[in-house]
Amino acid sequence: MAVIVRLKSPGGADQLELASADLPPPGRGEIRLQQSAIGVNTIDIYQRMGLYALPPQRIPGVEAVGVIAALGPEVSGLEIGDRIAYAGTPVGAYASERNLPAWRCVKLPAGIPDEAVAAVFVKGITADMLLNRVFPVGPGTTILVHSAAGGLGQLLTRWASVTGATVIGTVGSPDKAEIARAAGASHVIIGRDADFAAAVADVTAGRGVDVAYDGVGATTLQKTLGCVRPFGVVASIGQSAGPIPSIDVHDLGPRRSLMLARPSVMAHMSDADAYHRSAARVLAAMTDGVLQVSGTAYSLRDAARAQADLEAGRTTGALYLRP
Repeated sequence: MAVIVRLKSPGGADQLELASADLPPPGRGEIRLQQSAIGVNTIDIYQRMGLYALPPQRIPGVEAVGVIAALGPEVSGLEIGDRIAYAGTPVGAYASERNLPAWRCVKLPAGIPDEAVAAVFVKGITADMLLNRVFPVGPGTTILVHSAAGGLGQLLTRWASVTGATVIGTVGSPDKAEIARAAGASHVIIGRDADFAAAVADVTAGRGVDVAYDGVGATTLQKTLGCVRPFGVVASIGQSAGPIPSIDVHDLGPRRSLMLARPSVMAHMSDADAYHRSAARVLAAMTDGVLQVSGTAYSLRDAARAQADLEAGRTTGALYLRP
């Protein structure tokens, strides 16, 4: 009998409830995973709110770490007892155990704790997608990272700065500014109401950044357009502060000559080859100490509180659930 967290109906965190469910034996090409740590991500909140539809079981969550407890027919390359991580579909990670397609499984090196992987895995794959697929970042690149003290923000900042890029980060408080600087941000803009476009212009001598990553949404995205150089990229990756207003194509060009991206890590991870390449790079970067972020643990039964804290901005770093 698996312990699960399911959604009663779309809405606030109070719509999440603890329940139990019988699991069938793993089917063809599936494994049974006994989960040890479950990542909490902003996409889980979007699932809870109804922005992204959940499967009929109504269990949110897109990543976890655990040990294989059983193998279905026609599974090769995996053994009972293997420690693995996974991310992506099928959604349903908020559970003590579950069945999972074997191709989703990524074997873990011995030196990385389960909790560290749960705190980093999806966010690391997202960072890899953004820094390599959406816009190649490296020496001489200047980037803008909103919410640079958050889980994804810290990983983007760490990985980009190691490649030789210059990182400008925005944060909501002086305490969070210290976290962003420790992650490698060269310049930090403090305050939710700060004129970050003017600050970016000052830092870049009016040139603007090469690429900006905005997971805040609401009115922030429109302001972010003013931070990017001609022929640069604005990557809209979320809406933690609220829905994104419509953008007129004339806001992008021809005068500004901007490229607007709306990349989905779920779409990225639906390509098996892209998924496993990104996962390998993330685990290698974790092993090398490049990707690390503080993690805050919650019990699975406290999943609603974890989501509420993340949604309200009361946390820094990453969150994960312990079954």
